[in-house]
Amino acid sequence: MITVSGGISAHATAQQTTTNALYEQTSEINNLMVPYYADKGNLERYYFIENSPERRERLKQLYTGYLRQLQEVNFDALPPGSRVDYILFRRELQEQLRLLETETQQCRQLDAWFPFAGDIYTIEKARRRGGRPDAAAVAAAYHRAALLIREKEKQLEGNHSPDIHLLRRAAGTTRGLQAALESVHTFYNGYDPQYSWWAPGPYRELDTALKSYASLWAKKISTAPGGKDDGSGITGHPIGREELVRQLQYEMVPYSPEELIDIANKEFAYCDAEMLKAAADMGLGKDWKQALEKIKNSYVPAGGQPEAIMKLYHESVNFLKEHDLLTIPPMAEETWRMIMMTPERQLVNPFFTGGEELSISYPTDSMSEADKLMSMRGNNPHLSRATVHHELIAGHGLQQFMTSRYKTYRHFETPFWIEGWALYWEMLLWDMKFARSPEDRVGMLFWRMHRCARIIFSLNYHLGKWTPQQCVDFLVNRVGHERANAEGEVRRSFAGDYSPLYQVAYMIGGLQFMALKQELVDSGKMSYRQFHDAVLKENMLPVELIRALLTGKTIEKDFKTSWRFYRR
Repeated sequence: MITVSGGISAHATAQQTTTNALYEQTSEINNLMVPYYADKGNLERYYFIENSPERRERLKQLYTGYLRQLQEVNFDALPPGSRVDYILFRRELQEQLRLLETETQQCRQLDAWFPFAGDIYTIEKARRRGGRPDAAAVAAAYHRAALLIREKEKQLEGNHSPDIHLLRRAAGTTRGLQAALESVHTFYNGYDPQYSWWAPGPYRELDTALKSYASLWAKKISTAPGGKDDGSGITGHPIGREELVRQLQYEMVPYSPEELIDIANKEFAYCDAEMLKAAADMGLGKDWKQALEKIKNSYVPAGGQPEAIMKLYHESVNFLKEHDLLTIPPMAEETWRMIMMTPERQLVNPFFTGGEELSISYPTDSMSEADKLMSMRGNNPHLSRATVHHELIAGHGLQQFMTSRYKTYRHFETPFWIEGWALYWEMLLWDMKFARSPEDRVGMLFWRMHRCARIIFSLNYHLGKWTPQQCVDFLVNRVGHERANAEGEVRRSFAGDYSPLYQVAYMIGGLQFMALKQELVDSGKMSYRQFHDAVLKENMLPVELIRALLTGKTIEKDFKTSWRFYRR
């Protein structure tokens, strides 16, 4: 037998190399996850009616079935990466079952508002396999449902008992019924002579009634008690401390909301001290707001922002390469591209956003003069220079590139990885003196203060302590935002499209990666390139589990979050 150094056979070495390469892309748990996601997709497309009992029951069977299969896997025989997949896949299945149980309870409380739903569900179920309808009976059911809706509308007008959660569920149920009705009518009308004879009139009656019902639920949501619209025009509904704590545990962040606010205030204090130094270096004494005002007025003229972004991009990427911070695949550099952000999107995204596609936020000819100026001032070169690496390489642009190439089965999305990694690069490049001038330092500190502020205003809002107007004022007065940009930031935070923890995840995720960098790179155990490449090749994971993998910690089956990563 031919051997290599250390007495290991060449065959064994080749086999180990093959195994390691294989584990870059898959795991034992992936053998369950691939059919799971395919099955889930099939079921969601087939049982497409939002909040229908049939859909709910079938998805419950799916989740419990896969959870049972997962429990049959010998966890102790799994390598570390597969153990991580086991823990997170189990978490996914348990969370889906929890959400279904919540849906079940809420729908039961709403049954009285939808006495007509059963008929529509039954008709749509037969339609999926082309059942020949009793057209007269279908028309009668349509008419009966329309009458019931009109009756329920009268009762709902003055009823204020459903809370915001029930109101949203009712709105979703109404959407599902509208989709079911449309699918039936589109399938039969014009094709089935009997249906085309009996049903069109009653269908229009029911369709009109459902649209009216949907509008009423939407109105109830907009005026629901607990909303914090104090005249700012920004509405939302705080989720409360208990739900914040639950979500933090789910995201594997073992801190309370109050502790995170305290962390944000400590980081804010650091930024304040550094901002005063930068202002002094600009010859402005301790007037940091004047320093910020000066860099805001360094904006480029209309039409010049794409060119300015390209210049900043080259400076950033050259810095990464000069310091050998990570591997940058040539294809990642070659294929990112620019678009211009629409005026509508700029209402909730006042700053440029990134990924494979960089979306530039800058004035358009349809904006008012005041809004044009605020957009230009808020996207000046010094502020943009602080975040170009966040949005492109090595932030979101490289993240998207790598997650589509390594462990692509890991659908464990978490903003603490997505935004935390991108913010980590802002923090790392600050420490590495990427800022060339006091003006650059002001720009970088502005964004760091902004991320501290996001934790403070979003958690205080969801704890029920602050209103949207207080959040806007805080961003204007404490961070130095243009008011329109601050309103866009708060509107985006509370519109419902973001997780309540999304804004928290930037700074907290960044601090997690900084702590892990200190543990592995600053200690000399890994180089910057080794560390950064390793993180990206693991795809999206809670940072605590990336730490377990990179440090070789034993991952137990009953893993619980416990990493107290913050030190200052």
